[in-house]
Amino acid sequence: MIKCPPYPVFLLLLFFRIFLAMAQNTTIPINVGVVLDFDSRLGKIGLSCINMALSDFYASHSNYNTRLVLHTRDSTRDVVVAADAALDLIKNVEVQAIIGLKSSKQANFVIDLGDKAQVPIMSFSATSPSLRGSYFFRIAQNDSSQVRAISTIIQAFGWSEAVPISVDNEFGEGVIPYLTTALQEVGARIPYWSVIPSKATDDQIVAELYRLMSMQTKVFIVHMLPSLGSRFFAKAKDIGMMEEGNVWITTNGMANSFSTSSSSVDIDNMQGVLGLKTYVPNTKDLENFRARWQTKFQQDNPTILNVKLDVFGLWAYDAAWALALAVEKVGGTNFSFRKMNGSHNSTDLGSLEVSQGGPELVRELSSTRFRGISGDFSLINGQLQSSTFQVVNVNDNGERGIGYWTPQNGLVRNIISTRNTNRYSTSNASLGPIIWPGDTTLAPRGWQIRPNGTIKVLVPVKVGFEEFVTVRHDSSTNTTKVTGYCIEVFDAVIKALPYPVPYEFYPFAKPNGKIAGRYNDLVNQVSLGNYDAAVGDITIRANRSLYVDFTLPFTESGISMVVPIKGKHDAKSTWVFLKPLTWDLWVTSGCFCIFIGFVVWFLEHPINEDFRGSPHHQIGTSFWFAFSTMVFAHRERVVSNLGRFVVIIWCFVVLVLTQSYTASLSSILTIQQLQPIVTDVNLLLKNGDNVGYQAGSFIYEILSQLGFQDDKLRTYRSAEELDELFRNGNENGGISAAFDETPYMKLFLATYCSKYTLVEPTFKADGFAFVFQKGSLLTLDVSTAITQVHEGDKMKAIEAKWFKKKASCSNPNTAGSYDTLSLDSFWGLFIVAGVASSLSLLICVAMFLYEHGHILTCIDSKASFRTRIREVLRAYDQEDKKSKKDSVQGIAAVESSPNTNCLCLRRPSRSRHPNKIIPEIVLEEQGTTCTQHSELNPNVQATQEIECAIELTAMT
Repeated sequence: MIKCPPYPVFLLLLFFRIFLAMAQNTTIPINVGVVLDFDSRLGKIGLSCINMALSDFYASHSNYNTRLVLHTRDSTRDVVVAADAALDLIKNVEVQAIIGLKSSKQANFVIDLGDKAQVPIMSFSATSPSLRGSYFFRIAQNDSSQVRAISTIIQAFGWSEAVPISVDNEFGEGVIPYLTTALQEVGARIPYWSVIPSKATDDQIVAELYRLMSMQTKVFIVHMLPSLGSRFFAKAKDIGMMEEGNVWITTNGMANSFSTSSSSVDIDNMQGVLGLKTYVPNTKDLENFRARWQTKFQQDNPTILNVKLDVFGLWAYDAAWALALAVEKVGGTNFSFRKMNGSHNSTDLGSLEVSQGGPELVRELSSTRFRGISGDFSLINGQLQSSTFQVVNVNDNGERGIGYWTPQNGLVRNIISTRNTNRYSTSNASLGPIIWPGDTTLAPRGWQIRPNGTIKVLVPVKVGFEEFVTVRHDSSTNTTKVTGYCIEVFDAVIKALPYPVPYEFYPFAKPNGKIAGRYNDLVNQVSLGNYDAAVGDITIRANRSLYVDFTLPFTESGISMVVPIKGKHDAKSTWVFLKPLTWDLWVTSGCFCIFIGFVVWFLEHPINEDFRGSPHHQIGTSFWFAFSTMVFAHRERVVSNLGRFVVIIWCFVVLVLTQSYTASLSSILTIQQLQPIVTDVNLLLKNGDNVGYQAGSFIYEILSQLGFQDDKLRTYRSAEELDELFRNGNENGGISAAFDETPYMKLFLATYCSKYTLVEPTFKADGFAFVFQKGSLLTLDVSTAITQVHEGDKMKAIEAKWFKKKASCSNPNTAGSYDTLSLDSFWGLFIVAGVASSLSLLICVAMFLYEHGHILTCIDSKASFRTRIREVLRAYDQEDKKSKKDSVQGIAAVESSPNTNCLCLRRPSRSRHPNKIIPEIVLEEQGTTCTQHSELNPNVQATQEIECAIELTAMT
């Protein structure tokens, strides 16, 4: 007999089993649409990866409440069918999100449906940058993220031009604006944009390839899908565009498929191609997934062989995983649709309902972060953040990795070793060895000169100044020989290029050999494409630069004026000795002489007999002393230290002035013989003189702008004609001056240096340069070669050969006016002398007032200020015996007791008679000094004279 469990226990077990069964059936289904081309390889791979992602996700998150339910639709590679499928999924199935949409063209319309119905649209293969929408999520790399990598490669190899080749749809056109900007940032330009129809025939592809073949640029950037790109490269190989000299770079649209399927891209037609491939870090999880996927895909599609998982499949896997994670965060209670307010349209588009959970689902998707099998998954503005690319080189039977590009480090050889560095590399040395088209390891130049390899160079035909360009036609051999300075410089520059450039000269002449036009006409022939370049004495002008390119100038720049030289009699001018100094310097020097004389007199007058005497004598001595220092002929002794200080400073100033004057006068007496008759253009205009210019030159326009009338202008074609115009003179229909570019004038002076001279450039000009077609790739390299030739000795040798001077002109005289010495050159010296003199004068006055201040206090307080000043000046005019005694050697003094008078013997004064000495007696009392001899008592004076005689006897 079987015993049953007690009734309460039985109920408890039954309830527990029912609860578990209900828990397993409480998951919330969320409808999700999948729109793909199921007949395509990408569609099959994408759907397989989505199914595996959901299976793996819910296997590892079995406790989640939501479950994504896939509703698949086949777009059959048609944009309209794809849009209709999306509309059906939104309207009838009420899906909360749509995954798929293979092409950017399909996604472009469906994005608008998603925005209107608030249903997120997730694409893992629509990469065009033009796709935008509030509910659009690109789980793939944006095509614009690789343009900087492409521009870095262009910069690394020094290519200055590149031609993009794209398909004419959203995929191809969306990236071009970004590519153009990126190339401009590295100094490269796009001369042509090739557009291939998405359904182009082989004939259309071949026609476009022939057009590309005829261009100079040989760097091509291909942005196509593998189906069209494989046909394109097959035809390029057939017509010979995969040979040496060509550069092919493909975007990841093709490069991501290089190693995934042998039927998609024919590697044999792409030997030497560089490609940018999306970089996916290789992990154990990825390797495990690849193995599982390969097994499952082969089981589901046994008829499809040799298919490998590509990056689009990895992005499809991560997209489904991210959507499942975001849906779980939102929960399943708010996924419903409601009609839009005021919508009464009966059409399908007009009656679309709006998803209630769409906005919240968008927020959760935008904040979703996890480590996916394709790398770190994060969305910013609906865009997957993945910007690292691998640079691959197609060789033999597959691709070969040669480096990487990252936004932080640029081109790197190994991505792991540069993760901690911030240096951005733009060097091709950071890449591995590359095998280019034509099976060569030498990096292509990126352009070719002409299809036949020889450039056509136009040269002018000249009547005069043939040293620059000379064209000689030999009728017997029917050959033309072109020589001259410009031609030889061009030859040297072409030889300095790092590659050979064949060229051929063509004279700019009519069939009869005459000049075919002016220089502007010659330059215009290059701009029209009739010739590749022009070589000769062609000046860089702004108006010409609008339609042609100029190299760097290879001659001096500037427009100079040549005038006859003055006669030698000018150096014998009566007042030539005044010319070394300007009038203000003469006046300042004279004023300072007077001022220094006054200062020295003031300092020496009280103690120096040489500066005493009658007023006329003192004035004469002061002037004589000051001006005699100009030639260091002063003989008066200076006793005071302040006076000596002033004289030392002034002598230094005089020394500098006299030496400068001597040098300037010597220069005037020699250089003045070579002075031009006129150095100012305004003087020519004022006098109404005739001037000359070279026929056909742009100098005419400049002279007209200056104000020269046509009747005052004379033309010349050669150096001989210019000399004849000068010899005729202004009165006989000749000229007073000639204007031309400096190289012409120097060539003229090489022959006529004894008669004419060159005045410094009056106007600026850019010099002679070589002319190339606008945008020519030769311009930059030729400019660099010109610099190299200038730095060497080759240019000097060429100039010496063609501008050889006559023996009499071995030392050419380039006129230049002598520099008259002005006050500005010596202002500092005068300031020093003035400050030193004024300071000494102030010190002397201060010392005098300090020693004789009692004079002001002893005078009657009612005396006027004028009276006080008169007394001070009278005291200063009197001889300072004490200072004089302290300043003279051989002083004898006799001192008495403190309460009695003392007699002191001063230095004997010299009388007007040389042999007669008059002793000078001064009576000094304690506290009082008597300096007026007239106040002494006659008897006392007699006694003092006797005592002085005794003292003199005792001293001797």
